[in-house]
Amino acid sequence: MPRRFFVIRNCCESAFPFAFSIIGKYCFYKIKIYYTMNRFLYLSSALFLSVSNSSCVKDKIDVDKPNLLVIMTDEHSIRTLGCYREHMAECQRNLWGSSLKIETPNIDRLASEGALCLNFFTSAPVSTPARASFQTGLYPAAAGAPINGMPMDSNLMTFADVLSENGYSTTYVGKWHLAGVPKIPGRMYYEPGFSFGWQNRNYMFETDHEKWYKVKEKPNRIYITNKNKEGDDAYEYSTDFLTNKVIELLEERDNRPFCMMLSIPDPHSPDLCKEPYISQYAKIEITNPSTNTEELLNARPGWGIGGKAQAEKFVPKNIRNYFAMVKCIDDNVGKILKYLDDNSLTDNTIVVFTSDHGDMLYNHMRVDKGCPYDDAIRVPFIVRYPSRIMSGKVIKRALNTTDFPPTILGLMGFNELGEVHGEDESCILKDTVSVVENGRMVYITDSPFSEWTAITDGKYKLVLSCKDKPWLLDIEKDPLEIQNYYDAPEYSDIRKRFQDELILKMKKYDEPALKLDRPFLYSSDDDITYKSPYYGMNRKQISEVEKGTLEKYIIEMHRDYYRKY
Repeated sequence: MPRRFFVIRNCCESAFPFAFSIIGKYCFYKIKIYYTMNRFLYLSSALFLSVSNSSCVKDKIDVDKPNLLVIMTDEHSIRTLGCYREHMAECQRNLWGSSLKIETPNIDRLASEGALCLNFFTSAPVSTPARASFQTGLYPAAAGAPINGMPMDSNLMTFADVLSENGYSTTYVGKWHLAGVPKIPGRMYYEPGFSFGWQNRNYMFETDHEKWYKVKEKPNRIYITNKNKEGDDAYEYSTDFLTNKVIELLEERDNRPFCMMLSIPDPHSPDLCKEPYISQYAKIEITNPSTNTEELLNARPGWGIGGKAQAEKFVPKNIRNYFAMVKCIDDNVGKILKYLDDNSLTDNTIVVFTSDHGDMLYNHMRVDKGCPYDDAIRVPFIVRYPSRIMSGKVIKRALNTTDFPPTILGLMGFNELGEVHGEDESCILKDTVSVVENGRMVYITDSPFSEWTAITDGKYKLVLSCKDKPWLLDIEKDPLEIQNYYDAPEYSDIRKRFQDELILKMKKYDEPALKLDRPFLYSSDDDITYKSPYYGMNRKQISEVEKGTLEKYIIEMHRDYYRKY
């Protein structure tokens, strides 16, 4: 269906929720049939005269439509997953010490039975912007949610919209983070007009990252706490709670094919977990990353210094508890996989495991996300579909969060999402090549502050920033991202190729940094060259300049600029 159909539908549903439930749905059902018949006649007449704009040719939809189960964690470092560690350099694997043992057998099972994407990058290393891209296939600016606390544009179509309109039962369980700041923390969202294609939203909610949940009253609300209680008042650990709800809902499903998304708030801070996981990791030896020497910290790029993600000191306990959370996640993934196995759903269910963004975890003395280091922007992405994707497949080609909607729909046989920024890469999932090499660059934006933009193919990465000179990183040669090769003569061709492509993508995706009063790109005739207004300044000078400019870039500017979509 065209995007305007969903805009009209959502407006009617918001304005007249009760009338719409009876009359509106019937009318829109008739409109849908009329549109579908006309569209069918048009497509039939043009079947051999047109070529798809996407990079992959779509398959016909099978009578037996595949199910889709998406598991998304929050702020998840790929260094905590065994299947990714196997492909890392030794200095990457041993960032916190060589004695650390990682056990994630269930997530590793997905990788061994499906496709492991080594170079999957978030569109922006912040939760709401990244999640908006994941739902819509658009960069955060176009999705209307470039900053945490802003609701995603309700007129946009999501991959769930497409599946819902094609007969799927769609269910969302867990953290949403796309409805703005809730008036009641933990309130579940099923307000009219904000479904985004998700029919069952009984356990879709906005909340902080407290670790224990309980449903107590109607209208439904999740009660949350970081201090569990005992006896009848005991709460359930968040990952367990949400996984159990998914299994309950799978048990209650009807005969329609299903699309279900489980959004787990862990392993996001606070770094807390439950027993026995805490005890399992309480005594493991954790060492301070080698990037945290005084010399290396002083040599960090401007975009890698300061802000609330700057750690004051290294806290090994937080790393231990982070691994405890990951182990709990893996065990719960195992529960879901067992349910699929026991109910003969494995072969016809696509399972996706991913995260919204990564976590620095004290590398370069930073925590959380928000910067273009690989720890923050590279995320896990695993796809298992036994009947279509060969087992043990490794994909080195660079992919991006915006690629998810067109790719997953392409894999399922649908092409109705409309214009998106991402590409349909389903062909590389379906082919019989066991190792898919690279050859593509993807663009990452700094939502919301536009202090930097980056482009990477997984091997090299270029970062342009208003806070420092350009940084060209050779990830293969320098996986800890310490050395800047931008001015190295032997990298001149790579520098030009990446810079040209980055500037091209900034224009293509209407990068906000091009419109700020502190631009870091200047035009000379027809050639765009890079020159930072901070080039040559020391960090104190940069900080003083930023005090007067960064404050101008506030949420109101976002609202005025981004709502044009």
